[in-house]
Amino acid sequence: MAVVHRTVLRPTKLELLTSWLPTRPWYAGGTGAPELVKAGGFRLDDPEGEVGIEFLVVTDASGSRPAAYLVPLTYRGAPLDGAEHALVGTMEHGVLGRRWAYDGCHDPVLVAQLAALIEGRVQAQDQNISDVPDREVTRSCTADGATPSGSTAGATDDPQGTELPAPRGTTLRLQRVLRPAPDDEPLLPPRAVGHVAGSWALPDGTRARGLFAVLHDDASPSDY
Repeated sequence: MAVVHRTVLRPTKLELLTSWLPTRPWYAGGTGAPELVKAGGFRLDDPEGEVGIEFLVVTDASGSRPAAYLVPLTYRGAPLDGAEHALVGTMEHGVLGRRWAYDGCHDPVLVAQLAALIEGRVQAQDQNISDVPDREVTRSCTADGATPSGSTAGATDDPQGTELPAPRGTTLRLQRVLRPAPDDEPLLPPRAVGHVAGSWALPDGTRARGLFAVLHDDASPSDY
């Protein structure tokens, strides 16, 4: 079980993301610095207890209209070999000391635990309280053995998200630019064989719900 510490981070996660987000191909903000607010998310436990895993949702008001982004992050006590390209930055944690924050789509621990979540082998955890499941996070899977095993090889970004190759002719897509679902009921695209959905806060104080990740069959790629 991951322990959520009540402590100070320097720089903060939002400060790290302010400089990192504009470098992403899926970032759709304005030309100035992002105006970020934490809007939601959840955590997953690392079975080894070494890596912090967080799916952070932030909203950005710097563009012509507010945008919400899904930012999977991992927090490590030492650099991850071969992942220099995925480093978001380093922070000083008031309890744990120096932490290396990575884009979690390039961290095998996060990818393996996301697959376990889709398959129903683990539960999403509350973002702010230790050992409390997040009941707003839902998932499904209709394809046994089709989720990634933890390899991050082939992870690619595009203007909407990140795709990870998975076994048996499937692809796991993380929707980085979040879209609220009509009536809070996310609709799976054609050929979807698994998903994760969740909720986040909108700038006006209301809550939205939408797809975070979709596992789809490459025999007929989905348009979403």
